[in-house]
Amino acid sequence: MSGLIGKKIGMTSIFDDAGKNIPCTVIEVGPCIVTQVRTEEVDGYNAVQLGFDDKADKNASKAAQGHFKKAGTSVKRKIVEFQGFDEEYKLGDAITVEHFSEGEFVDVSATSKGKGFQGVVKRHGFAGVGQATHGQHNRLRAPGSIGAASYPARVFKGMRMAGQMGGDTVKVQNLKVLKVVTEKNLLVVKGCVPGHKNAYVTIEK
Repeated sequence: MSGLIGKKIGMTSIFDDAGKNIPCTVIEVGPCIVTQVRTEEVDGYNAVQLGFDDKADKNASKAAQGHFKKAGTSVKRKIVEFQGFDEEYKLGDAITVEHFSEGEFVDVSATSKGKGFQGVVKRHGFAGVGQATHGQHNRLRAPGSIGAASYPARVFKGMRMAGQMGGDTVKVQNLKVLKVVTEKNLLVVKGCVPGHKNAYVTIEK
């Protein structure tokens, strides 16, 4: 699907026409520069490669500098390919937040916040084992049994246990676009999106 690259600014809330308070996320979207156009004849598929957010030339390799120079733009921090654009684009074209309109629905994906090594209560929502009194020792947040004994004599794959939490690519689907602020390149979507503040996000129609 067609889309753009953005940066998560943070969360706020707005009131709708009925006076209801709606939590929403503000995303800085674009302008994204077309850095490469994939074609069926050359690459085997059709797509548009977009770049977002400038960075210094000294922090990029010579190959990357040449790639962006060919498109007539500065070196970009984030590059993503999108398919499904109805319009025809060429190298160096800029696509702004006007690509989206109020009232439509979008999918937003990003890398979730890293939480480190977490137990089963925080990671999977376990309730904990037993009660807090009547001789209970220190097993309030333990996972409990993870399988039988002599048969099957192993722990099944996919067993929910403690481990690394967060840092995954997460996509939140069907978020409603509440506002499009073209003069500031801002997109306001209903609800929350993954990632920390200033994290790069991908918004797809």
